[in-house]
Formats: sequence, C-alpha cells, structure tokens
Amino acid sequence: MNRIGLFGGTFNPIHLGHLRSAQEVLEAFNLQRILLIPSSLPPHKQPDVLASATDRLTMIRLATLAHTGFSVSDVEIKRRGPSYTIDTVQFFKREFPSDTQLFLLVGLDAFLEIDAWKAFRDLFALTPFIVMIRPEAAAGTGVQTFKRVEALLQAAISPSYGLRPAPDRVEGVNFQPVYFMDVTLLNISSTRIRAALRQGRSIRYLVPERVEAYIKRRGLYQ
Repeated sequence: MNRIGLFGGTFNPIHLGHLRSAQEVLEAFNLQRILLIPSSLPPHKQPDVLASATDRLTMIRLATLAHTGFSVSDVEIKRRGPSYTIDTVQFFKREFPSDTQLFLLVGLDAFLEIDAWKAFRDLFALTPFIVMIRPEAAAGTGVQTFKRVEALLQAAISPSYGLRPAPDRVEGVNFQPVYFMDVTLLNISSTRIRAALRQGRSIRYLVPERVEAYIKRRGLYQ
C-alpha cells in the first residue's frame, strides 16, 4: 500500500521550516512521498504580500529539486477560485489507486481553526490528519494540546473522539484518526522572511539557496 502525505499551504515563500517538518513526517510515518501543494487563492489567509502562484510553485520546485521523497502538485493553482482542502483531498482520492493511504499534513494553528474550513466534517471521513506541533519548553504542554484537540473534535465532529497513546492520536468511531507529530522547532516563518527582504536584510539559511537566488532574481517581496 502506498502511503502519501498531502501538505498544502501558501508557501509564501517556502522555507527550511516547511521542509524540515515534511522530512520528519515522511520518516516517522513511513510515507513513500509527500506532495507539496501551493494554494492559488488562500480563503483564510491574507498575507501582506502574496507572490504569484507561478512564482510560489517555481520556488517549491527549486526547493525540492534533489529530494526524491518530495513532489509538487499544481492542482490548486489550476483550479479556479479559492483553494479549499476538501476539493484537493477529493481530487487525490480519485487520482490515486484505491489502496493508496493519504494523510493530510496540517500545522497546529491551522488545525485549531478547522471548523471554519469548507465542508470540514467531510474531511474527517476521508483521510487521517497529521497535526505538526512545535515542541514547547514547558512540561505538560503536549498533553494540554492533545486535550484541546480532543475537545474540539468532540464538539465539532463526534463525541466518540478520544485520546489514544503510542502513537499519540485522537480516534473517533467511523471517523479518521488525527495523529500528533512533534517537529523540530525552527524559528522561521514566511512572514519574517518577507519582512527581512523589505528591510534589505539577508535571508541566507532561512530558505534553500536556489530559492534565495530566485527571489533576488525576480525581486520578490520588495
């Protein structure tokens, strides 16, 4: 059975934090590959500056050029209108063989707002989630996060959802599980990168070298 991760976002621009998190999920969940899927029109995010879909797609391709476990999909860019996760998951459920196991990669902040997503309840019937969590220094924060997600799912999806250990996850009757994955804390964000570029500061070691060169060549985020 093929195991494939779907990792969507604006990637405005893609940076080493995105790539490191994807790498750790790839290994921890024994995935054959991860598809990075840039959104065309993000319905819930209004960044200060959004590079064109073509530029963001090109930067992801440059960033993953030498990685056999990462692929890039332009499905959301080709689709007209806002980019909704439910449409993307349904597309890949049709696209891949029936024995393919898909996983949806989502950051914790985005997941905690999932009840604002289009047809969000349907997602939990279609595919497991992998919620990427940045480790916190304070002891017990992980358990508090798990319980917060459990309460959200019990209220929004089904009261049958409950915490399960090893691997840490929340499971519900007749619904897909939600797995928790601690990823390496890299204090990098696309917002900080864009701000640095506007201020004329270096972004070296925040993005792959090919991406940095492309941004400079295209004059992005100035």
